[in-house]
Amino acid sequence: MPYGLYMSADGAHAQATRLEVIAHNLANVETTGFKRELAVLQTRYAEEIEEGLAEAGAGEINDIGGGIEVVATKTDFGQGPLKDTGLPTDLAIRGEGFFVVGKDGEQFLTRAGNFHVNARGELVTQYGGQQYAVLDDSMAPIVLDREAPWEFTVAGAVKQAGATTNLALVKPQSYGDLARHGENVFRPLAETAPLAGGERSVAPGYLEGSGVQPTTEMIAMIEASRLLEANLNMMKSQDEMLGGLVNRLMRV
Repeated sequence: MPYGLYMSADGAHAQATRLEVIAHNLANVETTGFKRELAVLQTRYAEEIEEGLAEAGAGEINDIGGGIEVVATKTDFGQGPLKDTGLPTDLAIRGEGFFVVGKDGEQFLTRAGNFHVNARGELVTQYGGQQYAVLDDSMAPIVLDREAPWEFTVAGAVKQAGATTNLALVKPQSYGDLARHGENVFRPLAETAPLAGGERSVAPGYLEGSGVQPTTEMIAMIEASRLLEANLNMMKSQDEMLGGLVNRLMRV
């Protein structure tokens, strides 16, 4: 394959992957606590350099660019806007930290605090049709009396009938220790640390909105679409030139 055609195909594939990431972000622009994904693009060495047949920086004919590729997708954990819902079951974290929720014996982290009390009195949150139990600081499900009033406190606790139960609020050692498990849930890959008393700050009656900014994502989508189109046009032009060369050689 001609080298230019190879590079254009690589560029088209990278921009197509980037478009998929952007489309996923836009689909979750209204999802509570959603964290946007970013496609990380990186330039490549020429094939000969990657295979060890040439040396980078040598100034030889093979010391040229090798196109680009998507090496990873990264999550932007920046805080989304807080929205006043007025609902007593809604809770938003101010600053760092995650709620801990449990499902089938596993623990997950989330920033989405759109909670409710189910028929068994358990404080739960729901993702994709599945309920996750909200855990307290001893990692046990929080169970409330559905008939008695209760309220969240700004320190991240739930109060009912004179009793106060702290919600589990934790932070990872590094955001790189979190693996996306679903739209709003992350699986911790390493031990997490509980938030200290001074770090526990929540907003009852609020929800953290999606971290996706539609205008920014639409601009990125237009840019990626045009770059994809440019690479496809380059592939078409190089294919036509190659076809013309082959035809001339056949005539000779």
